Amino acid sequence: MGLEQNRDAGIYCRLSVDDERTGESVSIENQKLLLQKYVKDQGWNEVEVYCDDGYSGTNFDRPAVQRMIEDAKAGRINIIVVKDLSRFGRNYIEIGQFTDYLFPQIGCRFIALGNGIDTLSQSSNNDMMGFLNLFNEFYARDTSKKVRAVRKACAENGKFMGTYAPLGYRKDPQDKHRLIIDEEIAPLTRRIFDLRSSGMGFHAIAKLLNEEGILPPGDLYYQRKGKPNPNKVIHQWCSTTVQQIIRNEVYIGNIVNGKCGTLSYKNKKIIEKDPEEWIRVENMHEPLISRELWDTCVALDEKRYQKREVPSEKASVLTGLVRCVDCGFNMNIRRTKQVRKSGIVRHYNYFGCDSYRRSGTTACTPHSIREEILLSLVIADIKEKALAVTLDEKKIAERIIRQRNAESDSRLSGYERELRKAQSRLPEIERLMMNLYEDRIKGTVPEAVFATLMKKYETQQAEFSVLIPELKKKIQNGRQCFDNTATWIRHIRKYAAVETVEEAILIELVEHIDVGEPKQVDGNVLCDIKIFYRYVGCVDDAITKNTEVQHGEAI
Repeated sequence: MGLEQNRDAGIYCRLSVDDERTGESVSIENQKLLLQKYVKDQGWNEVEVYCDDGYSGTNFDRPAVQRMIEDAKAGRINIIVVKDLSRFGRNYIEIGQFTDYLFPQIGCRFIALGNGIDTLSQSSNNDMMGFLNLFNEFYARDTSKKVRAVRKACAENGKFMGTYAPLGYRKDPQDKHRLIIDEEIAPLTRRIFDLRSSGMGFHAIAKLLNEEGILPPGDLYYQRKGKPNPNKVIHQWCSTTVQQIIRNEVYIGNIVNGKCGTLSYKNKKIIEKDPEEWIRVENMHEPLISRELWDTCVALDEKRYQKREVPSEKASVLTGLVRCVDCGFNMNIRRTKQVRKSGIVRHYNYFGCDSYRRSGTTACTPHSIREEILLSLVIADIKEKALAVTLDEKKIAERIIRQRNAESDSRLSGYERELRKAQSRLPEIERLMMNLYEDRIKGTVPEAVFATLMKKYETQQAEFSVLIPELKKKIQNGRQCFDNTATWIRHIRKYAAVETVEEAILIELVEHIDVGEPKQVDGNVLCDIKIFYRYVGCVDDAITKNTEVQHGEAI
C-alpha cells in the first residue's frame, strides 16, 4: 500500500443527535483529542480532522465524510482513523463497500481504534468487522423504533410537537408542548379567516396583506426576537402560506400530528401521509376562531371551483352553489341573447347543466334557469325562513329537528349496528392472526396456507380500522341535530329584511342549490328548486310552503 514511506492520516469524528440522547458516544472534542494522540504516538502526519456533528450514521450523505473520501481518492491522505466503527457509519452495506473495496483499491488504510480493527494487519478483529457493522445498524434501527414510539405517544396525548408555534399562538412557557393564544398576533390570524369566509381567495388575501405591508409569519417571528430572518425567502406573503393557515385545525383547538414522515431510518426523505394516518386530538387548547367560521372556510375549500367571468358581466355570486338534481354535476353560468318580436335584443345570464353541455342528451338534460330568476327565488326563500324564525323560533326548531330525526333515525340505527359488528370483529381478527402465527411456528399450517390467510386477515383488519372511525363520525354528526339547528337559526334570523344576496351571505347560509328540469304546467314554466342550507339541509315543505316555483317567461 506504500504506507511505510508516507503516512498521512485523516482523523474522522462524528456525533449525532441520537448519540447525545443516549450517551452512547463521547463528545466530538474528546474523540478528536484521543485520535490526535494516537496519530502522534505512531509518528504519522496529521493532515486534517473531519467532523460531522449532528448527522446520522445511517447514510453517508455527510459533508465531512464525503470530503474525506475525496481526499483519500486524490491521495492527500492514505490513513483514515476513527474512534470506532459506529463513528464511521451505521449502514453495514455501505461500510463494507468502503472497507472491502474502495479503500484497498486506492491504497488507503482504515483504523477503528476502539474495535482493534486495522485493514493493514491480519488481526482476527478484522474478521469480526462485518458482525460489528451489523450490530451497529441494529442499534440505529432500535433507536429509530424507540424514537418513533415516543413521538407517537406524544402525538396521541395531543402534545404540540412543532418547532414554531402557528401564527396567533405561542408556546406555553411552563410547557413547550402546549399552545396559548398570542393576543398581539391573534387579530391578524382572525382577520385572515374572516377574509376567506367572505369569499376572498388565497392569492387575493396574500396580495392584500403584502399591499398593507404586513410581515409574513417567518419575518414576524424573527422581528419579535430582534433578529433578521436568516432564511433565503422572498419575505412576502404567498397563497401557499395563507392556505396553510386556513386549513390548520390548530385554530379550532385541535392538535394534528403525523402528517408527514420519513421512509425509514436509513432514508430521510420526507413523505406526505394519507389523512387517515394522521393523529388528531381535539380540544387541546383554546380555539382562536369559532367553529362556525372554520366550517365556512372548509365549505369554501370543498366547493373547489373557480369563478369564470361572464362576458361583459361580473361572475355570479351563485357560481359553485348550483347543482343539477338529476346528474349531480355543477351548473355553470352562460350568457345568451333573446330576440323579441319587436326586434329588441335582450342579453341575460343563465345556469345550465355542465354534464349536458359537455356530453349532450346522453348524459343529461339542459336544466336551464336564468340567474336573475334563481337569485330572486333564493332571496325570497331566505326572507321567508328568517321571518318564520322571528315569529316562532321554537316551532321552527322543533319542525326541523323532527324532520331531520325522521330522515336520520334509520341511518343512525344502521350505523350503530355496523359499528358494533366492526368493533367485535376487529379483536377477533387479531386473535385469529395470533393463533395463525402460533400454528405456523408449530408447523401445523403450511406456508402457502399461512400466507393466504394472513393476507386475508390483514386486509380485513385494515378495512375495519378505517371503517370504525368513519362510522363513529357519522353517528356523532347524526346526533348533532339540535346544536346545528340552533346555529342555523342564529345565522338566518339576521336576514328577514334582505333585498339583495351578497356572496358573503350565501357562503354563510347555503350549502348548495339543486335545480330540476323546467317543465310546462298549464302554460307556465315550473321548476323544482331545493335550497340546502348549512347545518340543517333542505327545510321541509311546511316551512317552504311549496316546492314548485313559477319562473315567469319560458326559458
